[in-house]
Amino acid sequence: MEHEIADPVGTGPGRVLITGAGGQLGTALAEAFPDADALTRDDWDVTRPSDSLTDCYLVLHAAAWTDVDGAEADPEGAARVNVQGTRSVVALGAPVLYFSTDYVFDGSKAEPYVESDEPRPLSVYGRSKLEGEREVQEGWIVRSSWLFGWTSRNFVRTMLDLGSRRDEVAVVDDQRGSPTFVGHLSAATKNVLELPHGMYHVAAAGDCTWAEFAEVIFEEAGLDCRVRRITTEELGRPAPRPANSVLRSERGAPELPHWREGLRECLERLASS
Repeated sequence: MEHEIADPVGTGPGRVLITGAGGQLGTALAEAFPDADALTRDDWDVTRPSDSLTDCYLVLHAAAWTDVDGAEADPEGAARVNVQGTRSVVALGAPVLYFSTDYVFDGSKAEPYVESDEPRPLSVYGRSKLEGEREVQEGWIVRSSWLFGWTSRNFVRTMLDLGSRRDEVAVVDDQRGSPTFVGHLSAATKNVLELPHGMYHVAAAGDCTWAEFAEVIFEEAGLDCRVRRITTEELGRPAPRPANSVLRSERGAPELPHWREGLRECLERLASS
């Protein structure tokens, strides 16, 4: 998986496909690659092989099962999307850029995770994404973390909703990561495509806990809502999460702006929508 690709993006419409274009990352990718064919689930359910998609030059594979807790209850469903779906994309015969997750790690490392660290997923979701990575034989794997954007369901939009209706919200304070704005990740995807095929960690600069993130969301949005810091055990979610899933690159992946900058840009997008 280590060789150069000349002019990876190609020219003109129809050369690049985006899967999962209805999701928050897919929406951002469609903005960053305006000439691409942006396919929602209605356009192509990747769990089923396609015999109508031909002559594509590159696939940006953002379609995924992202319901971490739901995967615990339906591991076959998660595998269908994240593993079989990736297999369907790879079968198109074009290089694939596969978006993966920090949840492939168990969180026991004290320092940020780099590309050479061994994955040890704790959850069904993490295992399904790792198995999806292994389907990609020609292309790039981009691991990112704690994605948020101006569409779809995500932590920022949930906190804005709760913070507008409540005086206090309980948020986990013993999981640490790097909240990554999909606008920054999608823009950096162009830089990844200039790199040799392989694995890259691309996440926002800085790190925080979910509780710290929530406090900054309320501060930036001007919401008078307190954060009550709780433990993962107190929250009691079905899927185990890594305590530390901060990602950094040892392989020259593009560096993203700080997560606070991404949050401000996201809030501006939400305010203007």
